[in-house]
Amino acid sequence: MLAIRLPAEVEKRLAALARATGRTKTFYAREAILEHLDDLEDLYLAEQRLIDIRAGKTQPVPIEEVMRRYGMEG
Repeated sequence: MLAIRLPAEVEKRLAALARATGRTKTFYAREAILEHLDDLEDLYLAEQRLIDIRAGKTQPVPIEEVMRRYGMEG
């Protein structure tokens, strides 16, 4: 179960879309979350990795090394 507050304009748009399509607002909220969750997770992990690199906690891996590891030499 999840309850969220949306800005009034977004709520209106969501309600209009639901009415126009015969689907529920919950359906579209769920679809939006599922569509963007991978991107949000990737962004968070990238930000954390950058913080760790800047703090000297981890070292970046050159792209050439990554490509060699995975047999992607050009």
